[in-house]
Amino acid sequence: MNSLAETAAPLVILEQGPAAAIGIGLAAIGAGYAERGIGASVVGALAEDSISPGIGILLTVLPETLVIFALVALFV
Repeated sequence: MNSLAETAAPLVILEQGPAAAIGIGLAAIGAGYAERGIGASVVGALAEDSISPGIGILLTVLPETLVIFALVALFV
């Protein structure tokens, strides 16, 4: 006879994969949303010669660290 603990244990393992996928997907969407605003601001600042292109690239790529942290948290 199957007990409740024997039937519930595999369900917990199956739910970790979709939860991780949703978490990483939301992190990527958030980073993309942040990059949209930062990218527009960087292009405007570059047009006015307020900042160097290297700083603009750094500011644009900075939100991607959120997705990298989500991937690291998934595999740790």
